[in-house]
Amino acid sequence: MQKQGLLNVGFGNFVVLSRVITIALPSSAPMRRLREDARQEGRLIDATQGRKTRAIIVTDSNHVILSAIQAETIGQRFSAEEGE
Repeated sequence: MQKQGLLNVGFGNFVVLSRVITIALPSSAPMRRLREDARQEGRLIDATQGRKTRAIIVTDSNHVILSAIQAETIGQRFSAEEGE
């Protein structure tokens, strides 16, 4: 049985590692468009607790998760968890 690692995306919110497709910076035009499309289609999950969005996580279920944690930090957590 494969272990399902969890990725902490901040404020007690976790994502199953194997579901993560990408972790991206929110500032580019394609990421802003992705966020708006997900919001309109009900696929947006806001895990920022009202803080500034610093990373966008896209999952294989086509959900878009907003995080207040820096994308680099989430990437490091992802690598650390994946290596265990």
